[in-house]
Formats: sequence, structure tokens, C-alpha cells
Amino acid sequence: MKKYILFDNDGVLVETEPLYYEASKRALKEFFNVNLQFEDYMKIMTDGNGVWVAAPNASYEEVIIARNQRDVYYQEYLKKEDIAISGVHEILDELKQTYKMGIVTTSRRVDFEIIHNNRGITDFMEFVLCVEDYPRAKPFPDPYLKGLELFKAKKEETIVVEDSQRGLISANKAKIDCVIVHNKFTQTQDFSTAKYKIDSLKKLIDIL
Repeated sequence: MKKYILFDNDGVLVETEPLYYEASKRALKEFFNVNLQFEDYMKIMTDGNGVWVAAPNASYEEVIIARNQRDVYYQEYLKKEDIAISGVHEILDELKQTYKMGIVTTSRRVDFEIIHNNRGITDFMEFVLCVEDYPRAKPFPDPYLKGLELFKAKKEETIVVEDSQRGLISANKAKIDCVIVHNKFTQTQDFSTAKYKIDSLKKLIDIL
């Protein structure tokens, strides 16, 4: 029986992934004249690399400058674009009656706080783990193993909710069942090893 839910953030609870892609694409073009194609970006993300591998001749110093500007662009987008996913609060309100929940994200905490400022989603959560809170990011298992540790939970008592292949790989390596919720942004990725695949977060209630 499942008692705990570990949610990915981007693409599951808020629609931010296209904005991160656009910010990265913009910075690569501006600083390195690289046109980052969507298919290449998806592979880079799945492998767990930074987008700067698309500019292999860039120096470390150049990458730092470009990354800082990318982060500026991303935060600008977060503050002005609509990133809400319809029905999330109602679903979490129903789930909290039965399950303890946490967020496990590869977002930086500074970005996470902008995303969730006055949004109310974190009120349903026992904890939030950001990229600074574990040794290695997804697709390594560290983020979800840390989530288990904080819950003091067994793997078989826990389920992960993801929308990306990178997150699925992380959950698989942690040996935790994973639900993939449909997201247009990641729909071309390989989710064949997911325990469940659902077309909306609301269906999570039905399968638990």
C-alpha cells in the first residue's frame, strides 16, 4: 500500500519546462551562436548534462557568463508567464487526506521560490528538495533516495510522479515505482519502464 508521494515539480505541478528551454536556447544563441534544437535539448536533459555541452569549444569562463544570463532570462519568464496547471490544488487537497507528499526537483532553490511565491502548492508538502539538497541530480537516484530518507519510508510504500525520462530513470535507479503524467513538452521521450502512464494528474487519484 502506498503511503507517500514524491512529486517532480517542473511539468508536473507547474508548467515551467518550456521556459527553461527558451532561456537556454536564447543564451546559447546570444553567446555562442548555437541554435539549440528541441531534439538535442531533450537528449541533453535526459542524459543529465548541462545545455552548454552544445557549445563544446566554449571556455569555462564563457559558460559561467552565459549560464548567469540564462538564469536571468529564466527568472524573467517565470515572473511574467502563466505557469499554472489547472486543478493542481484540488488534486493535492484530496490526496493529502491519505498520503504524505514531498517535492523532489532539480530546480535551484532560488528559482523554485520564484515559481512558488504565493502559489500555495508547497502548503501540501512535508518538504521540498532542490538541486542543492543532494549530491547528484537526476538521472542519478540520489534525489529520490533523499526523499525516502526524509519520509523514513520504504520504497514499496512510495510512488514517484514524473513527466520526464530523466526523472523516470532516477526513480528506477532508486527502485521506486514511477507514474508518468502526460506533458506535451516531454511526450517524445521513452517511458516504457514506468509503472503507470496517465494523461492528467487527476488520474493519479484513480490508480493509487
